[in-house]
This record gives sequence, structure tokens and C-alpha cells, in this order.
Amino acid sequence: MKIDRKIFFGILQDRYILENEPMNRHTTFRTGGPADMLIMPQNVGELASVFTLLKSEGVPFHIMGRGSNLLVSDKGFRGAIVKLAYGDIVANGNTLRADAGVSLKDIANKAVAHSLTGLEFAAGIPGTLGGGVCMNAGAYDGELGDLVTAVLVLKPDGQPSVLSAGQMDFSYRHSVIEEKDYTVLAVSFDLTPGDPEQSRTLMAEYADRRRQKQPLEYASAGSTFKRPEGHYAGALIEKCGLKGKNVGGAQVSEKHAGFIINTGNATSQDILSLLREVQHIVADRTDVTLEPEIKLWGEFE
Repeated sequence: MKIDRKIFFGILQDRYILENEPMNRHTTFRTGGPADMLIMPQNVGELASVFTLLKSEGVPFHIMGRGSNLLVSDKGFRGAIVKLAYGDIVANGNTLRADAGVSLKDIANKAVAHSLTGLEFAAGIPGTLGGGVCMNAGAYDGELGDLVTAVLVLKPDGQPSVLSAGQMDFSYRHSVIEEKDYTVLAVSFDLTPGDPEQSRTLMAEYADRRRQKQPLEYASAGSTFKRPEGHYAGALIEKCGLKGKNVGGAQVSEKHAGFIINTGNATSQDILSLLREVQHIVADRTDVTLEPEIKLWGEFE
């Protein structure tokens, strides 16, 4: 759809409004066609104004961080994508507060710099805080929801609201954010004083384990599927003999079957077709339904 960029004048600088922007530049899969418009607010005030304006103009839109959990159609997205391109992190005593656009790696490093422990597991999760809290991201037996004390959100009517950890309804890869159509603006964590050197050692161990077990040399969205109750997605996929299976340039990683990777020339449709084929085969052979962690934006076959 045609969006008149003039409607954003006075809200944010023109250089932060990109038209027909290829989304393969903004997703970790390195796939995706052009969005009609990519908008990059530089602070919470600009985000709130852009949000309200898009709503009032009836423009379809999504809000993204680093694009680490997204599969955007090869046809692109008809509407606007709002990319969070700003972020502050403030430590005060045992409390760490960060804006939604900050990377999880930066938050973990900031905590360590202030002798706070608890977020070491998050250093290798390739995403931003907003998306991470939305899906209660985790690794190595840690989850963000375990440490969150409050979340500042923008409600669908454009009004800000503060949710307590209890109101977030955290569970495995779930929070209340999506079902309520909230947008995460900022998050506060309650952390524990600790030894920075021990934290750095632990983070280095996690990073080494990732390098050994995960196909970090390829473009991907991290773990493709949620962990089924009582099982591990990668183990089920490997059991079905699907390691190395490919559709076009998309492949089930030979290093870790829980990852679908872009070997270099995959399309978004390749990735989705392979994902669906893996789902079908695993369900047929094991009676376990694999649920993707990946969000689909745009039109797919």
C-alpha cells in the first residue's frame, strides 16, 4: 500500500523513514522482500507518536527489534514495519532497567559491569529485550521472566501501562503481551550482586557451548521450534533422519537438527516449506506436533 511519508514529518527525521526497504537486511534469516515502509523511531516518545499515527491512518504495521525470530515473505510486507533502533540501560542498586530496543547481549554485559548476576544466560540470545520478554526467551535453564519485576507497555489504544511480573503471565516461551496486543517499551529486572569475573567466565562457557553445538556460521532464527512437552525438538527431528534435509537453500542443520538455516541463497518460502515438511514428518512418525517459535509476516503460499 502507498503510505505518504509526509504524515510522519514533525514526528521523526526523514532519514529514519525508508520506503520499499528489503527486509533481508533486517532479519537474521537474511531473507524477506521489501516492506512498503520501515520506520525507525529514536526514542519512546517517537515510538508512541508513530504508533498512534499508524493506528489513526489505518496502516497495517508490525513492531520489530533485531529480526531474530521473524520470517518475512519474499513478497515483503504491505504496510509499515516499525524497528526499535534506540535503547538505554540504567543500573541502580540491584535493579536494571532497559528500553525494549536494547540487545539482550548488551543488557547481560551491562549487568556484569555493575557486578549484577542472573542474566548471563541471555548474552547469546540473538534478539532485543522487547521480543525476548514477549516470548519469555531463555537458555541454559534461565528465562527472562524469572527476573522481571515490571514491564512498561503501550496498550492498543496508545496509552502506557506498567505490568507487574504476575500480570505478565510468564510461562515457557509465553507472556501476556501478544494475546493483549501490547507493545513492550521498557523492562525492569531484579538481579543479585555477584562477582563480575565469575559472570564473565560463565558467559564464556555458554558462548563456547553455543559455538560447539549450534550452526552460528549460518543465517538462522535460532531454535526453529519450541520444546515439546517431554521431548526436545532437535532430538525428534534427528530421530526422524532429517538432519541435512533441504528445500532450495534452506536446510535442517547437520550440526543441530533444531535449527533451520539459510545456506546462502534460501528464500523465505524455502524456509517455510522445509519447516512445514519437518512438522509433517515428525508428527507422522512420532505423534508429536512441533510448534514454531518463528513469526510469519506477509503473504506466503
